[in-house]
Amino acid sequence: MTELAGSPRLTGPRRAGPWLEFAVRRTGRLLVSVLVLVTASFAMIHLIPGDPVRAALGITASPELIQERTRALGLDQPLPVQFASHLWGLLRGDLGTSTVSGLPVAQVIGDRLPATAGLGVAAFVVTMVVALPLGIVAAIATHGGRRRGGELAFAGVTGVLAAIPDFLIAVGLVFLFGVTFTVLPVAGLSGPESFVLPVIALAVAPAAALSRIVRVEGLRVLGQDYIRTARAKRLRPRLIHLRHALPNMLTAALTVGGLLLSGLIAGTVLVENIFAWPGLGTTIVGSITEKDYPLVQGIVLVYGVAVLLVNLVVDVLLALLDPRSTIREG
Repeated sequence: MTELAGSPRLTGPRRAGPWLEFAVRRTGRLLVSVLVLVTASFAMIHLIPGDPVRAALGITASPELIQERTRALGLDQPLPVQFASHLWGLLRGDLGTSTVSGLPVAQVIGDRLPATAGLGVAAFVVTMVVALPLGIVAAIATHGGRRRGGELAFAGVTGVLAAIPDFLIAVGLVFLFGVTFTVLPVAGLSGPESFVLPVIALAVAPAAALSRIVRVEGLRVLGQDYIRTARAKRLRPRLIHLRHALPNMLTAALTVGGLLLSGLIAGTVLVENIFAWPGLGTTIVGSITEKDYPLVQGIVLVYGVAVLLVNLVVDVLLALLDPRSTIREG
């Protein structure tokens, strides 16, 4: 009885150990990645030739004004001192000051971030809502070599759509709804209907690519022994597909979905400029043109950290769905 009573106390720590190691490992990787990102963005901006202060103030600015602005921004300090000051500012939530507007970079990003985040999240939701059912239905319909014509049509259409860049789709949508038909707004953020065209432009190619991957994964899962056993037991097809096949399809879909969300974050830059969207994508293009390097650096950090956080969330979800493949990796 003593040994049996002591068993749970022995197994508890062993079960918690892998999760603790997983959390420490992923947190360490995230911190190292953020440090590399901060260093790379700082070096990238400061290695660009030219004087950002003179570019911001114009060629008619006096040397005294340029020197005063350079000193105010701390750009007259040695690079190691500037980098240390930059790190300390980041720890305090200070991303610097825009050389063009004079506003805090954090304030500019805070004003523009909701529009970009809303666009990216909406595009991701549409991608998953369209791609998952489409890929699963295609896998079920074409399993075992059935409906060869439908399989070829699915592969052809999704292959073409997946290969079209999002900015070309955006240009086509602007021409269609801005020139031919004036049904939906093609510029600015004026209401819920303004999301329709940018979301479609961002979601078409990822949805097509993800549906192809879900179909291939679905065909693999439907060919497994446990699915054949379930069919031999004469279980209802809906029960087989939803309870037994679907959870195993989601692992690959989740992995690819995380990569697609990272791509959507980057894809907003071009799409926002085409639709005159008041987000970070439009802001970073304008700040590059105006050589507003502190603002460029801050937006690059936001995009980079967003991608890292998406990858972290995907790793955690994969660990919950399949602990054997993720928790135990070294």
